[in-house]
Order: sequence, then C-alpha cells, then structure tokens
Amino acid sequence: MIGITGGIASGKSSVAERLRSLGAVVIDADHLARRAVEPNTPGWERVREVFPEVIQEDNTINRRQLGQIIFADAEKRRILEGIIHPEVLSMLQEGAQAAEEEGKIVFAEVPLLYEAGWDPLMEEVWVVYVRPEVQMERLMQRAGISRQAAEEMMASQMSLEEKVKRAAVVIDNNGSLAETWLQVDALWKEI
Repeated sequence: MIGITGGIASGKSSVAERLRSLGAVVIDADHLARRAVEPNTPGWERVREVFPEVIQEDNTINRRQLGQIIFADAEKRRILEGIIHPEVLSMLQEGAQAAEEEGKIVFAEVPLLYEAGWDPLMEEVWVVYVRPEVQMERLMQRAGISRQAAEEMMASQMSLEEKVKRAAVVIDNNGSLAETWLQVDALWKEI
C-alpha cells in the first residue's frame, strides 16, 4: 500500500482520482472517517459523549461545527483523532488487504498520514505539494472561508515542507492539472 498525503487543499483528491482512472484502488481515509461516525456506531457514540453540541436532531454530526471546534483547540482535535483514527485504520487495512489479495495496486489517501504516525505502515509515501500561498488561496476559495480560518486549518497540520522532507515521492501540484497528471502517469508506469 502506497500512502498519498499532503496538506489541506494541496490536490490529494485530484491525484487520487487520476490514479483511480489508471486502474489503482484508492482508499480514502476521509470517507472512512465519515463512516466511522455514522449515527449509532461506536465512533458516533464516543463523539456524542465528548462533543454533544455537534449532534443534530437527525443524529448526524454537524461537521462544520465540529471542524470549527477542533481547528481552534488542539487538545479537542487530539481527542477526536483518538476516537476516529483507530476505526479508520482498521477499515483501511481491511480494504487494502482485500484489494491486494486480488492483485490490485493500492493507495491510501490519508491527509493526516504523518500526523497519525501511519507512514511506517506504507510501502512508500507520495506527497502532493503546493506552495503555501497557493494552498491558502485554494482553501479559502474551496471552503468559502476567511484567511484567518484557512490559516488555522493549515496550522493544525504538519507543514507541507516537512511532509516533503519525509516523502519518497513528491508530486508538484503548483501548475495545471495536466502538468500534475503527467507526473502521476509517469509514476504509475514505474510501478
């Protein structure tokens, strides 16, 4: 299993989508994190205990409100990660094992791969990199948030520069999508 990571709004999902189109199995940790806290699951029960204010009338979690809480408070973020990460890792490993048994090449798209300490579980790690100013603009535009909110979200993660230092492969996503895909296609041919 190869890990794909980067910062928020760096282009991980675009790279993952390209890999899927080339035939890879890409397991999305964010998708698994949403499944881990669906109403009445063990993860949801723990979130309800710790963050009761984010549970809506239909028992779903107000993700925007929860995000505001955890991006503003590092301790609360660690508590939430302690609830979600074990559930996600279990689902990720199960999915990867099943796909690898079928002879598929598996990628794990994990935004917090290094922060969670999962990098040793990967054969190698690919980092999708953009300059901080590009990341900031993309995040503000995509999420419709202020510069301050974007800065808080970016500050809650390990810097992209640090992730680049640790990576086996760096995909430069500062240019056009076509330029990024050329890099991904070349890497796919190597594996």
